[in-house]
Amino acid sequence: MIRRLRSWVAVVLAVLVRPVLWRAAIVAYVRLVPSRWWTRRPFVPVPAGDYLRFRKEAYYGSETASFAPQDVLKYLQWIRTWDRGTPGDG
Repeated sequence: MIRRLRSWVAVVLAVLVRPVLWRAAIVAYVRLVPSRWWTRRPFVPVPAGDYLRFRKEAYYGSETASFAPQDVLKYLQWIRTWDRGTPGDG
């Protein structure tokens, strides 16, 4: 539990110090929160646990892995590039 919290704090801090990625972070958050989230527990707008476990299994090979800040930053940069319609280098 503490390890997971530290991981999320590290990710949030990594994004907070990069204002250029704030819009991409909001876009990603809105896209990841399930529609009608208020009808299901825990009644807060958070991405579905099943989806996050799947992404960790696919990327890190373990559903119990924690997201690394640098990986989240790469993902947000990809969103930013994709949404702008400009070719990116990664």
